[in-house]
Amino acid sequence: MNIKITGKDVKATEAIKDYVERKLERIQKYFDEDFDVDVTIRTEKNMQISEMHVITRANTYRAVTEHKDLYASIDKNIDILEGQIRKAKTRRDRINKEDSIKVKETVFQVEEKPIEDEIIKTLYYDIKPIAPEDAKLKLEERPGNLFYTFINVDTGKVNVIFRLKDSKNYGLVEPEA
Repeated sequence: MNIKITGKDVKATEAIKDYVERKLERIQKYFDEDFDVDVTIRTEKNMQISEMHVITRANTYRAVTEHKDLYASIDKNIDILEGQIRKAKTRRDRINKEDSIKVKETVFQVEEKPIEDEIIKTLYYDIKPIAPEDAKLKLEERPGNLFYTFINVDTGKVNVIFRLKDSKNYGLVEPEA
């Protein structure tokens, strides 16, 4: 980490330099490679302004804050920079993960043979005792469903009501035994 501290209307003392170096250690954990930091401190009226630029091989991060206390301004900048760096790292990791998943999916799709003659999906849901007419109404409420499974109130057995291909009439599957 290469740090350059510049003071305009304010002298960059050793205490300020040490403080900035100590605070920048929070950011150093996010980078594997070496990076540069340009820090500019200045005074306008009664406010202390600190500006930080973190320059890496891939990105540049910038934060500018003002506060009555220079150290508080530096702390705010570190918080802002850490948030920017963490957000960029998360975005980069997510993109890399999605790309690797896409590559794996395409590899698996090419290598795998299509699944045939096996149960590949199982759905679980509650079956409630209702009359066949009510089951027909429930099926009408769900235009995307082709059938509705229910317990027949009259017989106490599991029945299935389904739409016929004409989409106007219904069929009922009822066990004999």
